[in-house]
Amino acid sequence: QVQLVESGGGLVHSGGSLRLSCAASGSISSINSMGWYRHAPGNQRELVAKITSDDRTNYADVVKRRFGISRDNAKNTLYLQMNSLKPEDTAVYYCNAATHSWSGIIDYWGQGTQVTVSS
Repeated sequence: QVQLVESGGGLVHSGGSLRLSCAASGSISSINSMGWYRHAPGNQRELVAKITSDDRTNYADVVKRRFGISRDNAKNTLYLQMNSLKPEDTAVYYCNAATHSWSGIIDYWGQGTQVTVSS
């Protein structure tokens, strides 16, 4: 079982930067995929970025040139570096871990961290 805790959100002006962290309760090296999702009021939750255990990454088109996802296995921590932030990036950001087992795919979620970008 995996427990995830996000941190690093806050209030920034348009064009600013933030780095989000997701601390896992155990080793993340064997987790098949980890990622960041975001949910703004009135919208559905959307994928921002994800990274696999063999370091394959993909990004939503709207963040691809601005955000970077990375992982520190020694610290059991996932990061999201966000640069050139825009007001439309305002949302609650959630850390996700997807694991495969005999019972199928299991998703774990953190509690979320608020990111607010002012214009």
